[in-house]
Amino acid sequence: MTDTSAAPVAGKPVSDRDRVIIFDTTLRDGEQCPGASMTFEEKLEVAALLDEMGVDVIEAGFPIASIGDFESVAEIARRAKNATIAGLSRAALNDIDRCAEAVKHAKRGRIHTFLSTSPVHMKYKLQKQPHEVLEMVVASVTRARNHVEDVEWSAEDGTRTEIDFLCRCVEAAIKAGATTINIPDTVGYTTPAEYEALFRTVIERVPNSDKAVFSVHCHDDLGLAVANSLAGLAGGARQIECTVNGIGERAGNAALEEVVMAIETRSDVLPYRSGINTRMLTRASKLVSAVTSFPVQYNKAIVGRNAFAHESGIHQDGMLKHTQTYEIMTPESVGVSKTSLVMGKHSGRAAFRDKLKTMGYELGENALNDAFTRFKDLADRKKVVYDEDIEALVDQGIAAAHDRIKLISLSVIAGTRGPQRATMKLEVDGQVKTEEAEGNGPVDATFNAIKALVPHQVKLDLYQVHAVTEGTDAQAEVSVRLEENGKAVTARSADPDTLVASAQAYITALNKLQMKRQTMNPQSAAG
Repeated sequence: MTDTSAAPVAGKPVSDRDRVIIFDTTLRDGEQCPGASMTFEEKLEVAALLDEMGVDVIEAGFPIASIGDFESVAEIARRAKNATIAGLSRAALNDIDRCAEAVKHAKRGRIHTFLSTSPVHMKYKLQKQPHEVLEMVVASVTRARNHVEDVEWSAEDGTRTEIDFLCRCVEAAIKAGATTINIPDTVGYTTPAEYEALFRTVIERVPNSDKAVFSVHCHDDLGLAVANSLAGLAGGARQIECTVNGIGERAGNAALEEVVMAIETRSDVLPYRSGINTRMLTRASKLVSAVTSFPVQYNKAIVGRNAFAHESGIHQDGMLKHTQTYEIMTPESVGVSKTSLVMGKHSGRAAFRDKLKTMGYELGENALNDAFTRFKDLADRKKVVYDEDIEALVDQGIAAAHDRIKLISLSVIAGTRGPQRATMKLEVDGQVKTEEAEGNGPVDATFNAIKALVPHQVKLDLYQVHAVTEGTDAQAEVSVRLEENGKAVTARSADPDTLVASAQAYITALNKLQMKRQTMNPQSAAG
């Protein structure tokens, strides 16, 4: 085990840096973000990329939550080539057994079990006394260790737990067989100084702390998730739990790309190293954004569209003289390349395949053929095809590959004289249907046509449009969020025709709602 009894000393040589385990929970905690559910195929796609980019531990899901969650964790476990595959489990014994069944085919499987330890959680959530909670910690970790050698135990709401009781629970968990101890900031409450001190205190006071790796898991309610995660390392933790783009419950989790690049860029004060291929960070960000339909804010650190853009005259002048005047890392280091304009309607299949490969896509033959067909159609309608255009059409294909409802055609009559009218043809479960509808504007008419073809009662919570690239022929990217009985889903689509993109986004959201109805069985999960 890594010696975690003392904080690292700044200035260590690169070869002597402490190794930090990157634990990605995009597929579990990230999917708990309202509206961010993923299909079975999308989870496999994300997991494959995380595995390839060097993530050490992939928390693939919460197996007891639903049959769909169990099946996705099990299949990811079978397919993983490098990463440890973890499943989340409550302290209940049947939860643990179900989790063990899901990860048993992994080369390296982990059971991650959790239990609340703060006074407020024990009193109101668990309705248990401290001695009962301590007994549950021992029983759950023991049960998990009987299944696998790699067991992680989490003290849910650890940052609001009384320190004496927290130390007792940690000591008991390690004695019962836990190899990783996670002290999460479940509600995003702590500050960096407090979090560092917490880990330092627990590691010093727990006599068997050297037998486990300590882990941080921070939420971003106060915007401190990344800062707190790095502070935890200073306190002796050597695993960071994070998500791509920082997605997660409420304000989200610590962003994987920010944590990794902070370590990579500031090795002078953060003497650690990770095994992440940083050149794949942008690709991971785009894929997760596509499958969750959660757009990345333009000013997002590391992977936002403006992260390496310079508009100010002073900044531009400095950049022309030397890039390090205003850039502390290179775009290439995180997988950002300058937009290429070489693809067009005369580009062939081989060139398209090569372009996808340079952009980080490895598509099967059927997916490649489908993407190439859509690329040629786009090239016929657009003067210049940018990398962002190709990303949008490929990601859209990945997200919609198994939709039950598919758009075949759409015609809209719009203008100053209403009402506007939309004529739409859909394929629903293999059956083609056509309908006309009127509306207060072309978008309203389009959505009314969908409602006529696929009757439903949902609330449209969000409708947002922005351009993928510049120019009057730019693709419009539309985001739609639908809500039904407390369940929210978000979907995105891009097309040079804003109304087509709107229809596709709405239909994709409907497909996600249908999937939720069939597979969703919400359970409480750790933070």
